[in-house]
Amino acid sequence: MQSQPSTTQHPLASRLSWSLLAIRLTVFLVMFVWTLDKFVNPSHGARIFEAFYGLGGVPEIAVYILGALQLVLVFAFVAGIAKRWTYGLIFVLHGGSTLSAINQYMDAFNHLLFFAAWPMWAGCFALYLLRDADTRFTLGK
Repeated sequence: MQSQPSTTQHPLASRLSWSLLAIRLTVFLVMFVWTLDKFVNPSHGARIFEAFYGLGGVPEIAVYILGALQLVLVFAFVAGIAKRWTYGLIFVLHGGSTLSAINQYMDAFNHLLFFAAWPMWAGCFALYLLRDADTRFTLGK
């Protein structure tokens, strides 16, 4: 596990790696809670698929399976494993989630919390682009 960059690195590289760690941990926190929701309240997950993705009638077992796959992904993501794939998938999945809520943005003042998805999506994008500089507490390269 890489815990910190070399002491001979430029101070900017050190600040960058700490910043990327903070983004990775907070994106993980949100994604992890969303994943746990699929296990704690699978009917809620099914309602989300219907309301935001137009997929009605999703059985609870499918929600559990998707939750299990998402759980593997978010743990690999927070550990910094296979960054091109895990960071990329997190970016794509969160982007799909953000864009699927387009109707909520049209009624902005009744759905203000949905707007928090945009800076998180930008954080996912930054992590993907800067994945090679994200070295604090990672198991990957």
